[in-house]
Amino acid sequence: MAKESLYRLAFISKGEIYEMYVKQLYQSDLYGFVEVEEFVFGNRAQVVVDPAEEKLKAEFAGVKRSFIPLQAILRIDEVEQVGTPKITTMNGGTVTQFPGGGNTGFTPRK
Repeated sequence: MAKESLYRLAFISKGEIYEMYVKQLYQSDLYGFVEVEEFVFGNRAQVVVDPAEEKLKAEFAGVKRSFIPLQAILRIDEVEQVGTPKITTMNGGTVTQFPGGGNTGFTPRK
C-alpha cells in the first residue's frame, strides 16, 4: 500500500507567515490559486498546549478547502511526519517586501 503524501505549506496571510500541514495540495481551476484540503494538526494526546497551533485550529475550524494565491506561497515541502503548525510575525528583517498594487511610489513625468 502506498504511503499517503503529507505537505508542509508556508504562506503569507495578514502580514504573518503561516506554516501548516495538509494532505491534499494542487493547482486550482481558479487561475493563480493553489487549493489545499485536509489540514493536519499535531497530536491531541500532548499535555502541552501551543497557543499558535490553537489559533490556527480556531481559524481553520470548519474549513473544507482553502484557496491560497500563488504570490502568497513561500514554500511547499513534502514531509514524512507532522510537525508543529505555527504563525510567525513578519517584523523587520533584511528583506523588503516588493511594493504591490498601485502603491509603487512612481510618479510619471508630464
